[in-house]
Amino acid sequence: QVQLVESGGGSVQAGGSLRLSCAASGGTFNVMDMGWFRQIPGVDQDRRIVARISWRAGSAHYRDSLGGRFTITRDHNKTAVSLQMNTLEPEDTAIYYCYLDDYERGRIWGQGTQVTVSP
Repeated sequence: QVQLVESGGGSVQAGGSLRLSCAASGGTFNVMDMGWFRQIPGVDQDRRIVARISWRAGSAHYRDSLGGRFTITRDHNKTAVSLQMNTLEPEDTAIYYCYLDDYERGRIWGQGTQVTVSP
């Protein structure tokens, strides 16, 4: 069964850091890119992009409002990505979803992981 498994969510105080990880399993992949969206339940109707990284070139792109606080990296061998989040703010509180865009399979989503930042 093809799936993305996320880990690393949790609760921190403002100014703290968290690292999210996401690994693909259950098949072989022809990856276009991987990345992260987030959604605030009851506030956001849709998931909002946080960061993505192109698989071959390794080009990273971020939501403009993040101010350089987040860094996305990829691991070719494990078909995995990580999101290092620093100087977290209460506004970063959300459910974070990993995704993988595969040339044949289309978009695959992770189950989501909660990040809570307290003032």
